[in-house]
This record gives sequence, C-alpha cells and structure tokens, in this order.
Amino acid sequence: MARYTDANCRLCRREGQKLFLKGDRCYSSKCALDRRGYAPGQHGQGRSKISDYGLQLREKQKAKRFYGLQETQFRNLFDKAARKTGITGENLLILLETRLDNVVFRLGFASSRKEARQLVNHGHFQVNGKKVNIPSFTVKPGDVIKVKEKSTNSPKFKEVKEMSITVPSWVSVDVEKLEGKILSVPTRAEIDTPVAEHLIVELYSK
Repeated sequence: MARYTDANCRLCRREGQKLFLKGDRCYSSKCALDRRGYAPGQHGQGRSKISDYGLQLREKQKAKRFYGLQETQFRNLFDKAARKTGITGENLLILLETRLDNVVFRLGFASSRKEARQLVNHGHFQVNGKKVNIPSFTVKPGDVIKVKEKSTNSPKFKEVKEMSITVPSWVSVDVEKLEGKILSVPTRAEIDTPVAEHLIVELYSK
C-alpha cells in the first residue's frame, strides 16, 4: 500500500498546527512548525482567502494526517461511520480512535501514531492473548492489549516501563506489565483530536 515518504514536518506546516507525527521532536525546540510557522513551498508565506470547500478539504486532510491514513482508507472508514446509527462525524472519530495503532499510541507504548503502526506491523502486540499485526484492527470494550512476551526486553519497551504515562479515561494501562485495557467506547468529549468533523461530513456529502 502507498505510504507518504516525504518529510513529516511539512504536513504540520501545511495544516498550520502540530500533528505530532515525530514523537518527542514535536515537543522540542527542533519542531519545524515552531521555527517556520507557515506553509511549505514557494508561496507558503502568501496570504489567500480560503473558500468553504477549502476549509472542508483542510479538515479532511488534517484528520487523515493525524491518524496516518491514505485517502481510500479514510473514505472507507467514513462510509462505515455513515452506515452506523448516531452522528456520522462522531462515529468517524470513534472508528479512528479505536484502531489498534491509535490505541497503542494512546496507551503510551509509542511516541507517535507512525511508530505505533510500525510496532503493530512488526508483531509486538497481542489482543486478548492473540498476536495482531494489523494496525487497522478495531478494538472493543473489554479488549486487553499487551506487549508480546518476547518483546518486553527490547530497549524500546524497557524505556516505556520507566515513563510516567497519562492515558485517556476510556482506557487503562499497567506500565509494569506493559498492558492496557479498553474500558469503554470513547465519547466525543474524550477525544482531544482538534478536528471539526462536521466539515468532513459536509465535504463527503456534496
């Protein structure tokens, strides 16, 4: 599957806010957005009026980039959200949040969603005792996500054990055991991703 391979910091600059794509670097003085807070490219510092369509498109692009999805993946997830009962925009964010790669990031086992996706791909995690190496795997309340026994002695997870981790209220984590649990389906109020999901719904509803 196609993957974005250009500089991740360009994406943050294009959206005008931190997408936290490079882990610790995003919190340091090396953050490209802090150093060059304008869009990349020759005309990045120019001013232009954004149309309603442009605003909707930017929100969709921002959401895609936050969660590391390609266009087809994102559109398929939107269609799934639209078929569910409830508010489509909120359904979309819930589906994005309950992807395994995002949950691994939320549990503090990875410094970014990109790193989380890589760790899942490499088979470092189990869900309810079974190895799962599919980043898009959807977790449910009651599911237990745990670092595979063979992986617990790796430098990466030894470092995690020494960290102080704060997690959202819809998950719990036992850092010593390198284990997390899904307590409930996240509500919109519990999702802190700065995305105006109604604009994405308006875009796809045209």
